[in-house]
Amino acid sequence: MKDVLQRVFPFLAWFPMSATGVRADIIAGISVAMILVPQSMAYATLAGLPVVYGLYAAALPVVIGSMWGSSRFLHTGPVAMLSLLSAASLAPFAVAGTEYFIQLSILLALMVGLMRLFLGLFRLGIIMNFVSHPVMVGFTNAAALIIGLSLLNTFFNVPKPDTGAFLTDFIGVLGQLGFVHWPTVAFGLGTLIALVAMSRIIPKLPGVLVVVVAGTLISALVGFERNETVTLENIATEEVRALFVDVAKTRDELERVSDTLSESSRELKRAERYGADTAELAVQVARLRVREQRLKERLSDLRVEAHRKTLTHEETAESGVFRARTEGDEGPAWRLVRAGSDAVLLSSGGRVVGTIPQGLPAFQLPAPDWEVIPLLLPAAFVMALIGFMEATSISRALAAQRREKLNANQELVGQGLANIVGSFFQSYTVSGSFSRSAVAARSGAQSGLFAIVSALGVLVTMLFLTPYLYHLPLAVLAAIVMSAVFGLLDFRTLFQAWKIHRADGAAGVLTFVVTLYMAPDLAMGVIVGVVLATLLFLMGTVRPRSEIQGLTPEGVLAGAVSHHLRPAGEDFVVLRFDASLVFMNVAHFEEAVMDAAARNPNARALLVLGNSINRIDETGIDKVRSLITDLKAANCTLMFSGLKKPVREAMERAGLLDEIGLQNIFPSKGLALEVLGRSKAPVAETVQPISNPPGP
Repeated sequence: MKDVLQRVFPFLAWFPMSATGVRADIIAGISVAMILVPQSMAYATLAGLPVVYGLYAAALPVVIGSMWGSSRFLHTGPVAMLSLLSAASLAPFAVAGTEYFIQLSILLALMVGLMRLFLGLFRLGIIMNFVSHPVMVGFTNAAALIIGLSLLNTFFNVPKPDTGAFLTDFIGVLGQLGFVHWPTVAFGLGTLIALVAMSRIIPKLPGVLVVVVAGTLISALVGFERNETVTLENIATEEVRALFVDVAKTRDELERVSDTLSESSRELKRAERYGADTAELAVQVARLRVREQRLKERLSDLRVEAHRKTLTHEETAESGVFRARTEGDEGPAWRLVRAGSDAVLLSSGGRVVGTIPQGLPAFQLPAPDWEVIPLLLPAAFVMALIGFMEATSISRALAAQRREKLNANQELVGQGLANIVGSFFQSYTVSGSFSRSAVAARSGAQSGLFAIVSALGVLVTMLFLTPYLYHLPLAVLAAIVMSAVFGLLDFRTLFQAWKIHRADGAAGVLTFVVTLYMAPDLAMGVIVGVVLATLLFLMGTVRPRSEIQGLTPEGVLAGAVSHHLRPAGEDFVVLRFDASLVFMNVAHFEEAVMDAAARNPNARALLVLGNSINRIDETGIDKVRSLITDLKAANCTLMFSGLKKPVREAMERAGLLDEIGLQNIFPSKGLALEVLGRSKAPVAETVQPISNPPGP
């Protein structure tokens, strides 16, 4: 009964708790909360959401993931990789930060949660075996670079081009280096330097919390945010005013086209479902998509151009006006932040978090969009797998340290429930965090209670502390994310994989390149890597290693070609075949056997070393039968040594043992060589070493 209860309620394994353990969990929970609050806000901006949604994702999902997961020490919550994947997956359907985008983010969390729960309940965690380690490392390296560099525009306080291609956007940001806001750069660089220094000098200090508090205080004291809303009439320079108007009109038109496209797409789906004529509607949708893309590109270009226009504030008798800045002008330079039809928001300072809604997330059913859900399924599946890989890799490391048994399928259940329950309380997709879990382990956490304590810290922040975060610079949050993800870069492992096995290394490198090239569609990198790794595995299965054996001076069998040896005997040949005999490779087995016989025309016996043959199927049995006949016609006998019990039993059931002849099947290669007269028939000096072996 106790085992059944613990399977349904895994957190019961925490009990009984000692006073010392509870005290350790409280201390660890407070330590994690100091990192969780700023991290969750930073990751929300990466997901294209207001920072408050990061706090929502750091509350209830943390509790659920801890109570129903397998690991006591894994901390669930917002993470960088899934935040970026969420933003990239939703970019084709909505503009980041809009109400519809927020709804889709929550809906995506529900979909990811359901997929993880399904995988866990049906014990399908084994599918992760299809993702090789080099592929995962290649993807992680590319994702870390993409995440970090995608925040470079926030680091510089310049507009980010929106071309839909990461590399193009990155080049566009670099092209604006002459227009960066240096105080913003100072906040970002200062944060990075402080985080690195504290991690090395005072590792136990919550560096993330320190930089957030310090950055907020400095920002408030120096007046980092300096915004002013003015009417278009206050823009004295006609060229600049016309540009701002163009920005506002293009943005409004883009919103109208996007709304029309969404509605037309729904109508097209409904028409297709009911079998109506859809030709005209399909053409309309295609034209709207082209129009939407062109408007996005135009708005991106206009925003970059508008940012280059610096203004000077001049006081007049009636009111202040802003004109184009010229050489020699004093005072701060003002730039466009947001343009409206009647008014514009200008800034001479940096960007801050601003007002964060105070209070707890309300219970709210995720709004299902049945037209978009099928289109989001591939992204949700990839996010479910990547999040699971991330969580299990962390859990395994922690379990190894604590000698704790890890149940990967239960972890899937816990992560799935965390996303499902969280989506009903306005949370976006969450997963296991390496940095916060490591902090918990270092702080002496004893059970999942520490995660609940950290979530309580987030609740306290949402209830009482959000007004104090208004002046937190966004550059500080960007630097926090950069510091976290750049620590994931690991090119040494890719290099090692290349040295050990070129095929595995190639799969990892190709995954890295494709992920970078296809960004922000990160899922394609994983898919390409998995497909390539699978193909390479199949190629190795179809053409396994096979080699004619020779004898070393010590009398040990070894590859005749790889060790430059003569064949094992004059009147017999020994062949090593390193794979099971199944339908995928029997053609290669036949080729290897016939090639060995052809290279040794005087051989009257061909011995196959069966130690590496783990299985034989019906196709393999039929091929062995045909080889017995073919070799007999050439006055040569097929023999086997070292066959494993399952292989012998399969041959016996098929009647193949009798066809081979029990006298031609040996329990070991040593006995086979002895029977074949190897000890009495030394290798002739006239026999030359073998070259050009069959097979790889």
